[in-house]
Amino acid sequence: MSDSVAGVDQRAADEAEAVALEAGRRLFARPCRFVLGAAGRDQLPAGGLPEIAFAGRSNVGKSSLINVVTGRTRLAATSVTPGRTRQLNFFSLDERLMLVDLPGYGYAQAPKTEVARWTRLVQDYLTGRPVLRRVLVLIDARHGVKEIDQRVMTLLDRAAVSYQVVLTKCDKISAAALPGLLAAVTTRLASHTAAHPTLLPTSARLETGIAEVRAKLARLSGWQAEAAEPPCE
Repeated sequence: MSDSVAGVDQRAADEAEAVALEAGRRLFARPCRFVLGAAGRDQLPAGGLPEIAFAGRSNVGKSSLINVVTGRTRLAATSVTPGRTRQLNFFSLDERLMLVDLPGYGYAQAPKTEVARWTRLVQDYLTGRPVLRRVLVLIDARHGVKEIDQRVMTLLDRAAVSYQVVLTKCDKISAAALPGLLAAVTTRLASHTAAHPTLLPTSARLETGIAEVRAKLARLSGWQAEAAEPPCE
C-alpha cells in the first residue's frame, strides 16, 4: 500500500471515529431515568428497547461507570460495600436505549440463599433476553481476569451472547503496565467465541475512555444514523 493510500485510509478512519464520538456525546446528553428494579424474572420489563447490560465482580465499579457514562452523579447507587446491588436495575436513556445494572458477582457478605437467587436471576436474564444487544463485562485493571470472570464469560459464550470487556480503574495502575495488561487480556479473550476483540480501558474518576464507551453504545443502539439531530435541550 502506498503512503498516499495509507494516508487517505487513516483520514477516513479518523473522520469515522470523530463521527462516532459525536454520536455518543449527543446520545448521552439526553435524559436518563431509573425505570425499575427487578428482583425476579416476572418483574423484568417487556423489553421494547435495545438493552446493554453491565456485569462484573462486586466493587468493580459498575455503578460509577454508569454514572459517569450518563453524566449523572447519583443515577446508579454506589457503595464501598460489595453486594449492595441485589436486583437488576433498568435505566432508560431517552426511551432509546435501556442500561441494565446487574448484581455484582462474588458477593462476599451475602447469605448463600441470596447468592443463589441472584445467580439464577442473572443467568435467566443473560441467556433469555432477545433485546440484549451486548453485555459489558467489567474487569478491575488492578486484578485482571479472575476465575469468576472466566466462568461468566464461558456462560455468555455458551449462550451466544455478545459481550465486551471494559477495564475499570485504569488510573490505579501505571501507564507502563497498561499495554501489558491489554495484551494479556486480549490474548485470553481470543479463545472466547462471543467476546468482542476490542477492549475498552476506562477510569471513571478521570473519565478516561468514557467517550469511547458512549460511542460504542450509540452504535449498538442505532443512534449513529441519527447523529445529525440536534441535542435535546
